[in-house]
Amino acid sequence: MGGLVIAFKNYNLRQGIFGSPWVGLRNFELIFLGSNTLNVIRNTFWLSVLRLIAGFPAPIILALLLNEVHKIWYKKAVQTIIYLPHFFSWVIIGGMVISLFSQERGIVNYFVKIVTGEPYPFLYKPVSWITIFISSGVWKSAGFGTIIYLAALSAVDPNLYEAAIIDGANKWKQLIHITLPGIKTTVIILFIIATGHIMEVGFDQVYVLQNPVVNNVADVISTYNYRVGLQGARFDISTAMGLFDSLVGLILVLSTNAIARKFDEGLW
Repeated sequence: MGGLVIAFKNYNLRQGIFGSPWVGLRNFELIFLGSNTLNVIRNTFWLSVLRLIAGFPAPIILALLLNEVHKIWYKKAVQTIIYLPHFFSWVIIGGMVISLFSQERGIVNYFVKIVTGEPYPFLYKPVSWITIFISSGVWKSAGFGTIIYLAALSAVDPNLYEAAIIDGANKWKQLIHITLPGIKTTVIILFIIATGHIMEVGFDQVYVLQNPVVNNVADVISTYNYRVGLQGARFDISTAMGLFDSLVGLILVLSTNAIARKFDEGLW
Protein backbone atom coordinates (compact mmCIF):
# COMPACT_ATOMS: atom_id res chain seq x y z
CA MET A 1 0.00 0.00 0.00
CA GLY A 2 2.90 2.33 0.68
CA GLY A 3 3.89 2.11 -2.95
CA LEU A 4 0.72 3.98 -3.92
CA VAL A 5 2.57 7.20 -3.08
CA ILE A 6 4.21 6.81 -6.52
CA ALA A 7 0.88 7.91 -8.04
CA PHE A 8 1.47 11.40 -6.65
CA LYS A 9 5.14 11.71 -7.63
CA ASN A 10 7.30 12.11 -10.70
CA TYR A 11 8.88 8.76 -9.97
CA ASN A 12 12.32 7.73 -11.16
CA LEU A 13 14.46 4.77 -10.16
CA ARG A 14 17.49 6.83 -9.18
CA GLN A 15 15.73 8.90 -6.51
CA GLY A 16 13.40 6.10 -5.40
CA ILE A 17 9.90 6.25 -3.96
CA PHE A 18 10.56 8.77 -1.21
CA GLY A 19 13.18 10.85 -3.03
CA SER A 20 11.17 11.50 -6.21
CA PRO A 21 9.52 14.95 -6.36
CA TRP A 22 5.82 15.39 -5.56
CA VAL A 23 3.56 16.37 -8.45
CA GLY A 24 0.16 16.20 -6.73
CA LEU A 25 -2.62 15.11 -9.10
CA ARG A 26 -0.66 15.68 -12.31
CA ASN A 27 -0.43 11.97 -13.11
CA PHE A 28 -4.21 11.67 -12.89
CA GLU A 29 -4.57 14.69 -15.18
CA LEU A 30 -2.27 13.05 -17.71
CA ILE A 31 -4.38 9.89 -17.55
CA PHE A 32 -7.74 11.50 -18.08
CA LEU A 33 -6.50 14.00 -20.65
CA GLY A 34 -4.94 11.22 -22.73
CA SER A 35 -6.53 10.57 -26.11
CA ASN A 36 -6.91 6.83 -25.53
CA THR A 37 -7.49 6.68 -21.77
CA LEU A 38 -11.27 7.07 -21.76
CA ASN A 39 -11.54 4.34 -24.38
CA VAL A 40 -9.41 2.04 -22.19
CA ILE A 41 -11.61 2.69 -19.16
CA ARG A 42 -14.78 2.22 -21.21
CA ASN A 43 -13.50 -1.07 -22.66
CA THR A 44 -12.59 -2.32 -19.19
CA PHE A 45 -15.99 -1.41 -17.77
CA TRP A 46 -18.07 -2.94 -20.56
CA LEU A 47 -16.06 -6.15 -20.83
CA SER A 48 -16.32 -6.58 -17.04
CA VAL A 49 -20.07 -5.92 -17.04
CA LEU A 50 -20.64 -8.37 -19.90
CA ARG A 51 -18.49 -10.95 -18.15
CA LEU A 52 -20.49 -10.46 -14.94
CA ILE A 53 -23.83 -10.76 -16.75
CA ALA A 54 -22.79 -13.90 -18.62
CA GLY A 55 -20.45 -15.46 -16.08
CA PHE A 56 -22.15 -14.93 -12.73
CA PRO A 57 -25.31 -17.01 -13.40
CA ALA A 58 -23.41 -19.80 -15.18
CA PRO A 59 -22.03 -21.62 -12.08
CA ILE A 60 -25.38 -21.23 -10.30
CA ILE A 61 -27.21 -22.89 -13.18
CA LEU A 62 -24.61 -25.66 -13.43
CA ALA A 63 -24.78 -26.29 -9.68
CA LEU A 64 -28.57 -26.46 -9.76
CA LEU A 65 -28.46 -28.95 -12.64
CA LEU A 66 -25.78 -31.10 -11.02
CA ASN A 67 -27.70 -31.05 -7.74
CA GLU A 68 -30.50 -32.94 -9.49
CA VAL A 69 -28.16 -35.69 -10.72
CA HIS A 70 -28.49 -38.77 -8.53
CA LYS A 71 -25.89 -41.02 -10.18
CA ILE A 72 -22.75 -40.28 -8.17
CA TRP A 73 -20.27 -41.46 -10.81
CA TYR A 74 -21.89 -39.31 -13.50
CA LYS A 75 -22.06 -36.29 -11.20
CA LYS A 76 -18.36 -36.58 -10.28
CA ALA A 77 -17.37 -37.06 -13.91
CA VAL A 78 -19.21 -33.91 -15.00
CA GLN A 79 -17.78 -31.96 -12.06
CA THR A 80 -14.26 -32.98 -13.06
CA ILE A 81 -14.79 -32.02 -16.70
CA ILE A 82 -16.20 -28.56 -15.97
CA TYR A 83 -13.65 -27.89 -13.21
CA LEU A 84 -10.63 -28.90 -15.31
CA PRO A 85 -10.33 -25.64 -17.33
CA HIS A 86 -9.78 -23.75 -14.07
CA PHE A 87 -6.30 -25.30 -13.86
CA PHE A 88 -5.30 -24.35 -17.42
CA SER A 89 -3.29 -21.18 -17.93
CA TRP A 90 -4.58 -18.58 -20.35
CA VAL A 91 -1.66 -19.35 -22.63
CA ILE A 92 -3.05 -22.85 -23.13
CA ILE A 93 -6.67 -21.72 -23.44
CA GLY A 94 -5.67 -18.89 -25.76
CA GLY A 95 -3.90 -21.38 -28.00
CA MET A 96 -7.02 -23.56 -28.03
CA VAL A 97 -9.23 -20.58 -28.90
CA ILE A 98 -6.94 -19.50 -31.72
CA SER A 99 -6.81 -23.07 -33.04
CA LEU A 100 -10.61 -23.15 -33.08
CA PHE A 101 -11.35 -19.73 -34.56
CA SER A 102 -8.29 -18.89 -36.66
CA GLN A 103 -9.31 -17.50 -40.03
CA GLU A 104 -6.88 -19.60 -42.03
CA ARG A 105 -6.56 -22.89 -40.16
CA GLY A 106 -9.27 -22.78 -37.50
CA ILE A 107 -11.46 -25.83 -37.04
CA VAL A 108 -14.62 -23.71 -36.93
CA ASN A 109 -13.72 -21.90 -40.14
CA TYR A 110 -13.13 -25.25 -41.82
CA PHE A 111 -16.85 -25.94 -41.52
CA VAL A 112 -17.77 -22.32 -42.22
CA LYS A 113 -15.94 -22.52 -45.55
CA ILE A 114 -17.81 -25.71 -46.42
CA VAL A 115 -21.16 -23.98 -45.81
CA THR A 116 -20.48 -20.41 -47.04
CA GLY A 117 -17.38 -20.81 -49.17
CA GLU A 118 -15.52 -18.09 -47.26
CA PRO A 119 -13.89 -18.09 -43.80
CA TYR A 120 -15.15 -15.63 -41.20
CA PRO A 121 -12.63 -13.49 -39.25
CA PHE A 122 -13.94 -14.34 -35.78
CA LEU A 123 -10.87 -12.93 -34.02
CA TYR A 124 -10.78 -9.75 -36.11
CA LYS A 125 -14.37 -8.52 -35.74
CA PRO A 126 -15.19 -6.60 -32.53
CA VAL A 127 -18.54 -8.32 -31.86
CA SER A 128 -17.29 -11.87 -32.46
CA TRP A 129 -14.06 -11.16 -30.54
CA ILE A 130 -16.01 -9.94 -27.51
CA THR A 131 -18.27 -13.00 -27.72
CA ILE A 132 -15.27 -15.34 -27.81
CA PHE A 133 -13.57 -13.39 -25.00
CA ILE A 134 -16.61 -13.62 -22.70
CA SER A 135 -17.38 -17.24 -23.58
CA SER A 136 -13.84 -18.46 -22.97
CA GLY A 137 -13.79 -16.66 -19.62
CA VAL A 138 -17.08 -18.27 -18.56
CA TRP A 139 -15.85 -21.70 -19.66
CA LYS A 140 -12.67 -21.34 -17.62
CA SER A 141 -14.20 -19.99 -14.40
CA ALA A 142 -17.64 -21.61 -14.21
CA GLY A 143 -16.33 -24.88 -12.78
CA PHE A 144 -14.77 -23.26 -9.74
CA GLY A 145 -17.95 -21.34 -8.93
CA THR A 146 -20.00 -24.49 -9.37
CA ILE A 147 -18.05 -26.20 -6.59
CA ILE A 148 -18.85 -23.32 -4.22
CA TYR A 149 -22.56 -23.40 -4.99
CA LEU A 150 -22.70 -27.20 -4.72
CA ALA A 151 -21.21 -26.88 -1.24
CA ALA A 152 -23.91 -24.33 -0.37
CA LEU A 153 -26.62 -26.63 -1.77
CA SER A 154 -25.39 -29.50 0.38
CA ALA A 155 -26.25 -27.43 3.45
CA VAL A 156 -29.94 -27.13 2.50
CA ASP A 157 -32.06 -29.31 4.81
CA PRO A 158 -33.37 -32.38 2.85
CA ASN A 159 -36.42 -32.46 5.12
CA LEU A 160 -37.63 -29.30 3.42
CA TYR A 161 -37.77 -31.10 0.08
CA GLU A 162 -39.59 -34.05 1.62
CA ALA A 163 -42.17 -31.74 3.17
CA ALA A 164 -42.59 -29.91 -0.13
CA ILE A 165 -43.15 -33.18 -2.03
CA ILE A 166 -45.81 -34.22 0.49
CA ASP A 167 -47.51 -30.85 -0.06
CA GLY A 168 -47.49 -31.47 -3.83
CA ALA A 169 -44.74 -29.04 -4.84
CA ASN A 170 -43.14 -29.82 -8.19
CA LYS A 171 -39.44 -29.35 -9.04
CA TRP A 172 -39.93 -25.75 -10.13
CA LYS A 173 -41.66 -24.76 -6.89
CA GLN A 174 -38.98 -26.56 -4.87
CA LEU A 175 -36.35 -24.58 -6.76
CA ILE A 176 -38.08 -21.23 -6.17
CA HIS A 177 -39.11 -21.72 -2.53
CA ILE A 178 -36.35 -23.96 -1.11
CA THR A 179 -33.20 -24.22 -3.24
CA LEU A 180 -32.67 -20.58 -4.22
CA PRO A 181 -33.52 -19.17 -0.76
CA GLY A 182 -31.14 -21.77 0.71
CA ILE A 183 -28.16 -20.45 -1.29
CA LYS A 184 -29.24 -16.78 -1.33
CA THR A 185 -26.61 -15.69 1.19
CA THR A 186 -23.81 -17.35 -0.79
CA VAL A 187 -25.04 -15.78 -4.03
CA ILE A 188 -25.16 -12.28 -2.51
CA ILE A 189 -21.71 -12.58 -0.92
CA LEU A 190 -20.13 -13.73 -4.19
CA PHE A 191 -21.97 -11.01 -6.10
CA ILE A 192 -20.63 -8.32 -3.76
CA ILE A 193 -17.11 -9.67 -4.23
CA ALA A 194 -17.61 -9.82 -8.01
CA THR A 195 -18.67 -6.16 -8.17
CA GLY A 196 -15.37 -5.24 -6.54
CA HIS A 197 -13.62 -6.59 -9.63
CA ILE A 198 -15.90 -4.85 -12.11
CA MET A 199 -13.01 -2.71 -13.36
CA GLU A 200 -10.56 -5.61 -13.53
CA VAL A 201 -10.11 -7.56 -16.73
CA GLY A 202 -7.38 -10.17 -16.41
CA PHE A 203 -4.19 -9.27 -18.27
CA ASP A 204 -3.41 -12.83 -19.36
CA GLN A 205 -6.70 -13.41 -21.17
CA VAL A 206 -6.72 -10.09 -23.01
CA TYR A 207 -3.02 -10.21 -23.89
CA VAL A 208 -3.29 -13.71 -25.35
CA LEU A 209 -6.45 -13.07 -27.38
CA GLN A 210 -6.06 -9.43 -28.48
CA ASN A 211 -4.65 -8.27 -31.81
CA PRO A 212 -4.13 -4.82 -33.38
CA VAL A 213 -7.33 -5.08 -35.44
CA VAL A 214 -9.60 -5.21 -32.35
CA ASN A 215 -7.53 -2.95 -30.11
CA ASN A 216 -10.36 -0.42 -30.04
CA VAL A 217 -12.39 -2.88 -27.93
CA ALA A 218 -9.60 -5.06 -26.48
CA ASP A 219 -7.33 -2.43 -24.93
CA VAL A 220 -8.10 -2.43 -21.18
CA ILE A 221 -6.55 -1.08 -17.99
CA SER A 222 -4.31 -4.10 -17.43
CA THR A 223 -2.82 -3.90 -20.94
CA TYR A 224 -2.56 -0.11 -20.60
CA ASN A 225 -0.56 -0.50 -17.38
CA TYR A 226 1.68 -3.09 -19.03
CA ARG A 227 2.31 -0.88 -22.04
CA VAL A 228 2.77 2.40 -20.14
CA GLY A 229 4.15 1.14 -16.83
CA LEU A 230 6.47 -1.68 -17.83
CA GLN A 231 7.31 -1.06 -21.47
CA GLY A 232 7.27 2.72 -21.12
CA ALA A 233 8.78 2.74 -17.58
CA ARG A 234 6.13 5.25 -16.40
CA PHE A 235 5.49 3.59 -13.06
CA ASP A 236 3.88 6.73 -11.65
CA ILE A 237 1.16 6.87 -14.32
CA SER A 238 0.42 3.15 -14.16
CA THR A 239 0.21 3.36 -10.35
CA ALA A 240 -2.24 6.26 -10.66
CA MET A 241 -4.37 4.22 -13.04
CA GLY A 242 -4.25 1.26 -10.66
CA LEU A 243 -5.31 3.48 -7.75
CA PHE A 244 -8.23 4.82 -9.79
CA ASP A 245 -9.21 1.23 -10.62
CA SER A 246 -9.11 0.26 -6.94
CA LEU A 247 -11.17 3.28 -5.86
CA VAL A 248 -13.90 2.44 -8.38
CA GLY A 249 -13.94 -1.15 -7.09
CA LEU A 250 -14.20 0.07 -3.49
CA ILE A 251 -17.13 2.35 -4.32
CA LEU A 252 -18.95 -0.48 -6.12
CA VAL A 253 -18.40 -2.93 -3.24
CA LEU A 254 -19.66 -0.42 -0.67
CA SER A 255 -22.68 0.43 -2.82
CA THR A 256 -23.60 -3.20 -3.47
CA ASN A 257 -23.19 -4.10 0.19
CA ALA A 258 -25.35 -1.13 1.23
CA ILE A 259 -28.13 -2.39 -1.06
CA ALA A 260 -27.74 -5.95 0.27
CA ARG A 261 -27.96 -4.71 3.88
CA LYS A 262 -31.45 -3.37 3.19
CA PHE A 263 -32.45 -7.02 2.73
CA ASP A 264 -30.42 -8.14 5.77
CA GLU A 265 -27.89 -9.90 3.54
CA GLY A 266 -24.89 -7.55 3.68
CA LEU A 267 -21.33 -8.81 3.84
CA TRP A 268 -20.73 -6.62 6.90
